[in-house]
Formats: sequence, C-alpha cells, structure tokens
Amino acid sequence: MDIERVRSRFIKHFDGKTGNIYWSPGRINLIGEHTDYNGGYVFPGAVDTGIMAEVRPNGLNTVILYSIDYKDKVEFKVDDPNIPRTSWAKYIYGIVQEMRALGVDVKGFNAAFSGDVPNGAGMSSSAALESCFAFAINDLFANGRISKWDMVLAGQATEHKYVGVNCGIMDQFASIFGQKGKLMRLDCRSREFEYFPFNPQGYKLVLVNSKVKHELVGSPYNDRRQSCENVVAALGKHFPDKKFETLRDATWTELEAVKPEISAEDYTRAHFVLGEKDRVLAVSDALQKGDYETVGKKMYETHEGLSKEYEVSCDELDFLVNVAKEDGVSGSRIMGGGFGGCTINLVKDEVYDKFIADATAKFKAQYGHEPGIIPVVISDGSHKVC
Repeated sequence: MDIERVRSRFIKHFDGKTGNIYWSPGRINLIGEHTDYNGGYVFPGAVDTGIMAEVRPNGLNTVILYSIDYKDKVEFKVDDPNIPRTSWAKYIYGIVQEMRALGVDVKGFNAAFSGDVPNGAGMSSSAALESCFAFAINDLFANGRISKWDMVLAGQATEHKYVGVNCGIMDQFASIFGQKGKLMRLDCRSREFEYFPFNPQGYKLVLVNSKVKHELVGSPYNDRRQSCENVVAALGKHFPDKKFETLRDATWTELEAVKPEISAEDYTRAHFVLGEKDRVLAVSDALQKGDYETVGKKMYETHEGLSKEYEVSCDELDFLVNVAKEDGVSGSRIMGGGFGGCTINLVKDEVYDKFIADATAKFKAQYGHEPGIIPVVISDGSHKVC
C-alpha cells in the first residue's frame, strides 16, 4: 500500500495537516468455512493487502470521511442515530457506535482511506475496514485500553447491527490478531487460539479470483445460518438432557437421530458443518507433521462439501477447482462466504507456472475474462504505521 498516496489525499481533502496512519489486513482462510458462526474451528491468516487510513481528530462532533478509491466524501455526527446511506460508510459509522458502547469518548475526526483487498474476493475487505478504524479510534481516543478481542467483537457487531450480515468472528479476528508467517487455529466457541508457523517449503499459496461478485448482504448466506439454527433447535428437542448451543455440540450419531425431524436441506447443511469441523482438526495434525499433501486433500474435500452440500459455490469456482485438479495442484477450494470470489490453492513449485497459465487461459476461454491471480503472503495484523 502506498503511504504517500493516502497522505497526499488526506492533505488535499482536509486542512493540510497530517494525522496518524493505520493499517489492517484482509485475510485468507486455509480451511474451516461456515464453521465460525457454528462454534467450530477456523484456520485464517492475515495477508499483505488491506486497508490503510490516515486519521486525525478535528475538534468537532463530526466524522468526515473520504474514500480515496470511490472518490466519495461522507460525514455524520458522532452521536447521529441515523445510519449513513452510503454502503462503505456504514462500516465506519458502526465502529464509531460500538467503540462508544465500550465506553470510548469518541470525538470527531477526519479520515482518508484506501484499500487494495479486491472487493468481493472473499478476503474480508469489510473486516479490514472495521478493524482499521477500531484500531485508530482505540489509539486516538482510548490510549489503547480497548482489548483486541473487544475490537474484534465491535467489528462483528457492526456487521450484525448496521450492515445486515450475521457473520461470525473469524474475519475480524484474523485482521486484528494476525502475525507474519503464521496461521491461526481459532476455536470460535471458546475463543482460544493457537499460532501455527506456515512456511511450506516447496509450495506456494495463491488465490485465483473469479471476479464473480461476492456480496453477502441479502444473500443466501443468512439462509445457511438459519438452516444450522433449525438443526440445533431440533437437536435440543430430541435430546432435552443435553445443551446444544451450536452445531459444534452435535455428534454424527445425534445428527442422524434427528434426520427424520428436519428438512433434507437443513440436514445436508449440517452434514457439511460437522465434516468441516473434523477436517480442520485433521489439517492441524497434518501441519504439525509438515504433511502438506494431506492439507491439500482436505481442501479438496471442503470444496466438494461447499459446492454440493452447502451450495455456496458457482460454476466459475467449480471450473477453477477442476483446472487445479487436472494440473496436479495439491489442494484447491472456494474461499470465503461463497457465491463468488476466489479459490485458494496450495501449489507445488514445479506445477505453479503451468497452473497459473492454464487457469488464466482456460477461464478466459470459458467465461470471456481473465481471473485475478493473487499470491498470498502471510503478514501482520492491525497496527499503527506512523
């Protein structure tokens, strides 16, 4: 990200004075999709693309924002009860309100920001935006006293209350807690997490962006979550002596026991979630052994489940995974909430160039445009740049 680009726009659109510059990354998730809101495990890492913002208190009660990428300016009162109509401003407005709810005396500020996370690619540009402004507000108005976890939860609450996406905590967690060269296995129920060094010798991680619009608001995303909640409710009725908070609490035997009592669709969704819980733990063991071929095999299994059971893939993503299989790529799957975006691919060095060339040429021949190629570098989480 170009610091000078952000600074020059900040100076141009405000009073000529400079502020502090903050950075928050997007994320990848190696495995563990649609498990976060089910209390399961995820395996994310922060990346080297994200959101950069220059922020300076303005002595007013007004937040004045300039989106460099959209060339758009929005302002609102800190205590304004009305959510801004501009979609990108809702995320920052929500963070302001959630940080105030944590007891931070948020004052007015000027901010200019830019991002290089591809929108709609499933890399959580929205969580990066939320995390960047949560970190900035914490630094400027709370002397850093708000914990990382509270900033994560403020981002999640922003999605729920002001944007309309009932997301889990993985995206904000990865953006805030990320460390260079490490993936994190997060237990979304207990919030316990562990760093795993990720430096696969002889392999590369690369995203292939279908450029199919990835939009979760008003999408079937919330329907999938409802299916999972339906199954949890059925489990609670069938097994009254056991407490089921999420699908994380269910066993395969218990799921089969309630199969006659739930819809076929809800059963299939739950079947994927329980399988994904098992796959994340298998990948944890494989990583500790340096067994990246097993990691890749589990990635393919996850894609099959996301495509056929959870039904959040699309033709373009299935096409890219098939190209990966044909080229001998170790692992490939859809990444993110679904309905578009990227595949994440674990590729041996010796097949990398051929895979990239084939994915580009074959996809263009089939769909009329080239996919985006995004090499992955695992990087640090939210921080103050200067």
